[in-house]
Amino acid sequence: MISRVRQATRAVGFVGFTGVMIPLYVGRDRIASDHDRDEVRDRWVKRWAGGLLSLFDVRIEPIDAPPARSGKGRLIVSNHRSAIDIGVLLKTFGGRMVSKADLSTWPIIGAAARSVGTVFVDRGDAKSGASAIREIRDLLRAGQSVNIFPEGTTFEGDEVRPFQAGSFLSATNTGAEILPVGIAYEEGSEAAFVGETFMQHLGRMAAAKRATRVRISIGEPISTEKGAKASNLAKLTHAAVEREVARARASFVVRP
Repeated sequence: MISRVRQATRAVGFVGFTGVMIPLYVGRDRIASDHDRDEVRDRWVKRWAGGLLSLFDVRIEPIDAPPARSGKGRLIVSNHRSAIDIGVLLKTFGGRMVSKADLSTWPIIGAAARSVGTVFVDRGDAKSGASAIREIRDLLRAGQSVNIFPEGTTFEGDEVRPFQAGSFLSATNTGAEILPVGIAYEEGSEAAFVGETFMQHLGRMAAAKRATRVRISIGEPISTEKGAKASNLAKLTHAAVEREVARARASFVVRP
């Protein structure tokens, strides 16, 4: 009974909080100057993500502070284990997400994603992929942050699956930097989003009895100097993300 009440309370809170935040953000965005618009979006995205993580008792325990912005575009690259990852990255870094196209049709969260400029891509459609690469490249050249999960989908465990090199085409010849990130959830958290619908995943996480602890480890930026190949960037970044995932996992052992 308590579990069902907890589940219902969080589900209603998710819908209500997101439903309030969307029109407030849209209204603020409309009156923001072009110069301030990106900062306004980042501030609201972090606030929305932080509010939802708190509602579901998800506790981010960063091992490192995000490095100071250099003024360059930033491609933030992470492993992908849970829908929670989206909130973790947005709360930590702000910026925009790259997401599969069907998310735009999901109840509530689809409207939220569209309102903050999420880059949608249908990986089975070459035209959609090419359009997404161009959009990400333009954002990076404009000095913005873009978050991607180049494994393509969510997996259980700490193994980092091969990265899709297409994600890195957007960073070549832009002067942007790539920031490798490793995410690890506490053993037994059941945060993995595998073999279920989003609504099932949301309901299961809403019913969780204990806090979900997540460690995030941030590596050194990787340069995308002129002439760097997407395939080489993918390999370098994959190795870096593997190191950060291992570091995040190890921190659960050495830190209380």
